[in-house]
Amino acid sequence: QVQLVESGGGLVQAGGSLRLSCAASGRTFSNYAMGWFRQVPGKEREFVAVISWSGGSTYYADSVKGRFTISRDNAKNTVYLQMNSLKPEDTATYYCAAEFTTPENYSTRSRNYDYWGQGTQVTVSS
Repeated sequence: QVQLVESGGGLVQAGGSLRLSCAASGRTFSNYAMGWFRQVPGKEREFVAVISWSGGSTYYADSVKGRFTISRDNAKNTVYLQMNSLKPEDTATYYCAAEFTTPENYSTRSRNYDYWGQGTQVTVSS
């Protein structure tokens, strides 16, 4: 089992920044690719960003590319999502997720992830 706890959400004005954190406990964190997803009520969960368990590979949704940066610190069992130039359409509940996989592999499909956090709300005002 892997337990994931997100933090860092909040209310920010458009153009502002937030940094989300996801702290993991349980099984070896470094064996998991870590992804961020987001969801608004009435819509499907949407892929945002992912990082391989080595940290050597990352991938972003087109909607956040150039504005968001995913990183991880395996020594601290934590993955981060730095969000800059936030837009009102970034408003959502953000979830981190863990996928047990090989070192440089990762998925953008939520169904491939094994563990999920409870989510943290991000609200961007215009």
